[in-house]
Amino acid sequence: MEILIIGGIAAGMSVAAKASRTNRDAKITVIEKEEYVSFGACGLPYYIGGQFDDENEMYARTPQQMMDSGVNLLLGHVVKSVDFDTKSLSTYDIKKDLTVEKKYDRLMIATGASAITPPIPGIDSENVYTITKPYIVNKLKDNLSTYNDIVIIGGGFIGVEVAEQLAHLGKTVHVVEALDSIMSGPFDTEFTDKLKFALEETKVNVHLGERAETFNTENGKVVSVTTDKQTLKADAVIVSVGFRPNTAFVKDQLDMLPNGAIITDKYGKTSVDDVFAAGDCSTVEHRLAGTKYIPLATYANKMGRLIGTNIVSDQKDWLPFIGALGSSSIKVGEYEAASTGLTEKEALSLGLNIKTTLVHTSNHSNYYTDVAQENIMIKLVFDAETLVLYGAQLFGRNETVLRATGLTTAIYAGLTTEEIGFIDYAYAPPFASTWEALNVAANTAKR
Repeated sequence: MEILIIGGIAAGMSVAAKASRTNRDAKITVIEKEEYVSFGACGLPYYIGGQFDDENEMYARTPQQMMDSGVNLLLGHVVKSVDFDTKSLSTYDIKKDLTVEKKYDRLMIATGASAITPPIPGIDSENVYTITKPYIVNKLKDNLSTYNDIVIIGGGFIGVEVAEQLAHLGKTVHVVEALDSIMSGPFDTEFTDKLKFALEETKVNVHLGERAETFNTENGKVVSVTTDKQTLKADAVIVSVGFRPNTAFVKDQLDMLPNGAIITDKYGKTSVDDVFAAGDCSTVEHRLAGTKYIPLATYANKMGRLIGTNIVSDQKDWLPFIGALGSSSIKVGEYEAASTGLTEKEALSLGLNIKTTLVHTSNHSNYYTDVAQENIMIKLVFDAETLVLYGAQLFGRNETVLRATGLTTAIYAGLTTEEIGFIDYAYAPPFASTWEALNVAANTAKR
């Protein structure tokens, strides 16, 4: 069985590793544009901030390790087109300037996504960066000592994480967000307001409802950013306004969302037989909201592992994905926040009959003082009639994010707030009060 995998970063290498273990007779080849594999870009903001200095920490596997496991690697190769009828593709060797056709029995598409670069004048300047590739971020790190004023365009995960880390290094940071709140995808307004406060507490300047219009340049470098409201001094600009799936090479050949994300089913299969996809180039099945584009590393790895079995197995033995909940978390200064399941605005957009509850409750007993007692803000989104939990958000200083794990499990299990209110969570004064914070929140949920 000839297995071709396009893309060797997260999903692609997960497929290759699992497939090689599942079917030793399969011939597995990974085609990757870069000269590296298994790179975890989630660590880049913290690499910039000096939380660690060894770039190799962000690589799960080396090319040699993959080849030693029996996986063939074609690094520095780009797939130009795919003929699904003849089960063949055209791959271009960048170094040799040579195009070769390759055949497959089953194909995996794991081409990821690229940072969106809006058509802002000056965006091609040498001191404008995206936080996607290690060599781009290394260039930023190499020049960081010469930068003091840094403007970040976009207030999503990457923009906020990088802003926090640069502020930690003593830089003057401005975040310019076109929407009325930062982090508005995974969080409702009560939490986006708290996250803005947390970011500003790190001395980051946050500009909401403001759109970058021009990167003003001198000698090929940005010196300031003009928005629709003001001009900000800039020694460097970081653009983090979202991602676009790398799927143009198969456009109009597979079912896709309007943004180009390849639509897949619970097995990772596309609309074409023997063709699978996962990672930031594709959709994922959400347990409550159906087919969605959620470009998170967790789904790339989980779907990659499942597809690694499915792509080398008979269809009767395929493994299904149990479904996503969009679970995510972030640290901003001394604060942390998490979101899982549906937000209130998302539940309403789906036409669900919901209610919510919002509470502030303590993280542990007041008389345990080695770690200060802090309030945790918890919001639950639940069915107005059945009280089944649909979503949860948390914000606080200490011991906050990991509590979301219990709520994620509760949503997967279809538990009601009445049940959650009496779940036997572990108790000891250093970790909780006699009524665990999750019990307290759930017990405030009423029909």
